[in-house]
Amino acid sequence: MSSALPFTSTAPVRTAADVRRLAADPLVQSVPVRSIYELLDNSTAAFGDEPAISFVHDPADLTQLTRLTYRELLTGCRALANLLHRLGVGPQDAVSILMPASPEYHLALWGSSFVGMAQPLNPLLSEEKLATLMRAAGSRVLIVWGADEREGYWSRALGLMRQIPELTAVIRVAPPQGSQGPEPDDGPVKILDFATAVAAEPGDRLIFERTVAREDIAVCLHTGGTTSSPRLARLSHGAIVFTAWACVQMQGLTRRNVSIIGYPLYHAAGALTTSLPLLASGGHIVIPTIDLFRNRAVVSNYWRMFEHFGATELSAVPTALSALADVPLDGADISTLRYCRTGAAPLTADLAERVERTMGVHVHECLGMTETAGITTVTPPGVNGPAGCVGLVPPYAEIRIVAADPDGRATDLDLPVGRRGLILYRAPNLFSGYVGGDDSDGLLPGGWLDTGDMGWLDADERLNFGGRAKDLIIRSGHNIDPRAIESALLAHPEVATAAAVGAPDAYAGEVPAVFVTLVPGARATREELLAHAARTVDEPPARPKRLTILEALPVTPVGKLYKPALRHLATIEVLTEQLEEVIADRDIDVTFETTAPGRVDLVLSGDAALTEETAGRARALLSRLGVTGQVTTRPRAAAAPAANTPVGKEQPR
Repeated sequence: MSSALPFTSTAPVRTAADVRRLAADPLVQSVPVRSIYELLDNSTAAFGDEPAISFVHDPADLTQLTRLTYRELLTGCRALANLLHRLGVGPQDAVSILMPASPEYHLALWGSSFVGMAQPLNPLLSEEKLATLMRAAGSRVLIVWGADEREGYWSRALGLMRQIPELTAVIRVAPPQGSQGPEPDDGPVKILDFATAVAAEPGDRLIFERTVAREDIAVCLHTGGTTSSPRLARLSHGAIVFTAWACVQMQGLTRRNVSIIGYPLYHAAGALTTSLPLLASGGHIVIPTIDLFRNRAVVSNYWRMFEHFGATELSAVPTALSALADVPLDGADISTLRYCRTGAAPLTADLAERVERTMGVHVHECLGMTETAGITTVTPPGVNGPAGCVGLVPPYAEIRIVAADPDGRATDLDLPVGRRGLILYRAPNLFSGYVGGDDSDGLLPGGWLDTGDMGWLDADERLNFGGRAKDLIIRSGHNIDPRAIESALLAHPEVATAAAVGAPDAYAGEVPAVFVTLVPGARATREELLAHAARTVDEPPARPKRLTILEALPVTPVGKLYKPALRHLATIEVLTEQLEEVIADRDIDVTFETTAPGRVDLVLSGDAALTEETAGRARALLSRLGVTGQVTTRPRAAAAPAANTPVGKEQPR
């Protein structure tokens, strides 16, 4: 057993000066741990019989739990690693994981990294896309949920076996409840029962020798990016360990922390920035059923669970926070709550205020991406910024705000405090390139990562998120590749061109909106095209609910599609629909003015008293939708309809 110490928070972080203090010593001195195995070994030495993971089977009955202590967690991870070694898995081999949240997921994820490379798979993807990702990673073994409820895990595993001849074994996790999937046909792939096979292996040691270097790849994570082809980011042990250490320091994590996990474990936020930091510091992870916050019973019983476990933090995407804010406490004692954190999707000022009003805590935003092993900036407890403020860069990390060229690419021109530009990032938790490339793949000269996000630094060196330069659509934290939607629409015989963008939504942050032009003489309707998209877009969150038929799509002077104009038009359409409810039958005219990219200002004209009252409701609407802009009022005689555009009439330029 290792004699090294677990990660501990030395002092609260409140300012950029505190961050610099943490980086005063050489990195190897501050973070001597080289691998995930060493991290868990250290935690087991310190917290062996304390609870590491609790799994809630029924949110209404908290007497029935599955628990793993730190010792049991490491024992299970070692046993799985030994099993994978016997199956021929080595450091360059991928082990794919297709499962919902569960204690077994942790064994699969961390145990696979001991011997090879873990490849968590998003169960919302189609079977064809899953097969493509597994081939790209060189998957040798698939660990899969052995039932067909909800996502059809097991039936899809049978299909994957037929599509990927390189698979040598499938390890089937039997769910504690629910029906088993169909039995597989006889074939060359070895089918093993997870519990039986793991129990047969020694868990007190590894039966193979491996010296893991910081540069060795531990996890291959799928990142949506902006292309339709899958991209697998290679994350090293050193990058993942650094993220865990940085989260512990920035968030002040200790063995007293208890978190009810809401992020899925196939996502960097669930595995790398929430779960592993807790395990590195002696915290307690609570998994609220396999469906997490998608389970309505979890949401309705959340505060009861919170009190039962004495949870200390709430970490969830904005949509989940919104749902929890609507659940009454009904007397539940949540006095242990010290930190509320969100990320993966933009937070609106309206939701931040509602959470603070109903839960009594400030919402702290963080920014991250797969290529940064989950974190780029963190807002520590006690640092209360406005919505959109995503915090401080971690120790040993650097950030630059630079100007973009006319094509949206980063330049070497650094912008001053307060100026919005492209966010560049460089740190020890950067990824090691994409599968199929080298370690510098995806990086700019000097080792900088162009995050594809826009933002600015304030006087306190905090980063403020200013939107994305990329075209990725983020719906409730789910990354949606717009080309998947566009390809589906272009397959319709009457569609000439198609472009998908994110439209603002008060609940999901963004929802897909698609704009199309038709071939000459076509008569396809909006309803027909939406139905076509529903049938042909394979990821449910990507299926658009909004579709607009245009005469032509907006283009730049050189003829390139100009999506900012479409995002603007989508915003105008959403505002137009919802302003009709705000204005109701009032005799008020509304026009839109665009004074800067990504900004929509509203001008209300009519009776002075009536417009002032309505303006407040219109400002609240902008806040709920996360739309940047202001609302002003004018006497009707001063309105200029020729220069401005009435509600619903603006067209893309």
